[in-house]
Amino acid sequence: MKYSFHPEAKAEFLAAIEYYEECEPGLGADFAIEVRSTIEHILSFPNAWPILEDNLRRSQTRRFPYGIIYSHDEGIIYILAVMHLHRDPNYWQDRRR
Repeated sequence: MKYSFHPEAKAEFLAAIEYYEECEPGLGADFAIEVRSTIEHILSFPNAWPILEDNLRRSQTRRFPYGIIYSHDEGIIYILAVMHLHRDPNYWQDRRR
């Protein structure tokens, strides 16, 4: 199974890496590893996380307060948001296909 990011989700991911790296050297890399690990779990078990609505699901990272909002169809995971869980939970809604 493959995955791709919505352009805004990719920008969120990169901005969060940069933010954590500024907080403490190496923390940005740790965040990137954590998100990629979460994506690997999604790829292995795409139906394991709760449905938010329609075909959208959210998997949370373990160490950082982030969730990965995604859909899957025809063997492709489409990541709509790399969402900080303490912010507006609906900001990404307009990214749906």
